[in-house]
Amino acid sequence: MSDLLHSALHSATQSASGAHTPPVPYSRPGSPGSGAFPVQIGFVGIGALGYEMAKNLANYRAAHVHGSPPVLVWNRTTSKADGLFKELGQHKIRVAKTLEQVVTECDIVFTVLANDETVKSIYQQFVQTLKHAPPARNKIFVETSTIYPTLAGELDTLVSSVPHCHLVASPVFGTPYVAAAAQLVIVMSGDYRSKKEVAYMLVPAVGKKVIDLGGNIEKASTFKLIGNSMILGTLEILAESYTLAEKSGIAASDVHGLVKDIFPAPGIIRYSERMSTNHFDAASGFSIDGGIKDASHIRRLTAVHNSPMPSIDIAHQHLITARAIHTGNVQAGKEAVDVLDWSGIVAGTRVAAGLDAFESKNVGVVTED
Repeated sequence: MSDLLHSALHSATQSASGAHTPPVPYSRPGSPGSGAFPVQIGFVGIGALGYEMAKNLANYRAAHVHGSPPVLVWNRTTSKADGLFKELGQHKIRVAKTLEQVVTECDIVFTVLANDETVKSIYQQFVQTLKHAPPARNKIFVETSTIYPTLAGELDTLVSSVPHCHLVASPVFGTPYVAAAAQLVIVMSGDYRSKKEVAYMLVPAVGKKVIDLGGNIEKASTFKLIGNSMILGTLEILAESYTLAEKSGIAASDVHGLVKDIFPAPGIIRYSERMSTNHFDAASGFSIDGGIKDASHIRRLTAVHNSPMPSIDIAHQHLITARAIHTGNVQAGKEAVDVLDWSGIVAGTRVAAGLDAFESKNVGVVTED
């Protein structure tokens, strides 16, 4: 869910001659949505990331796709879906009363959900509804959450049990801030025709490029975990470096300045700034619960493939430590941040070094021995 990988992914699109590969690796589908039945899009999961994705998709289609109906949105907490409706209006958004309404009315359904259990539950409800009322034409389900790869396979089997239904695994790289700017990097695996149709809906409306991982539905989820392992490993190194700086009397502002000079990637800089200023509110970032979930998935994947990642093992423990301290502070009425960002991992390295978890006292005074 982070934007740390974006600069590297952008560079990877350039050949040795400096030419750019196209942002969508498929030929354009024939007149999408221009037939007798305009494409109805549904969106399930209007959290911090899903809100921005659904908003951009609705705005883009209203402006560029003639006759496109409003996007039908559903969220377990209805106030979030209602908020999007109030912001965009009835010509761009409709709020579904039930999941059954979404899966029955929509041709393409995007899901952006918090964890594997929720994803599986939602898709089981989709399929249960469709088996009672089988669709007469194609439906595409686009699962964008970060899930363990074998779950993608289970979902594919589940969705494929209904005639005319297809699944695209399509996790995304980017924070809500990046999503708001329609700069997400989108990964896809699954049915080729479905990927082609969905890719042109998402780029440039929601993201800046698509990476195609082929027909094996599990590959996109695997790739997302590999990308997140790079991000999490970098967070761990930043946390350790800031802790050592504090212990040795080097100002956090100086460390952050160095990060900007030698690692000029937007995501690294943003997380470095959070650690240097003790700003750990996940409202505009990625929650530590999500970080722990992803770290657990990565560790499971490394065990399956006999490919150790000791940095992820350590980062996982530091995330848990940070969450435990934050939870204790909230229960004691001492914590102002409701949801802790995963950059709060630095709390784990700080307490291991005998420092305060979330309130660094680092003023950079260098003392001579």
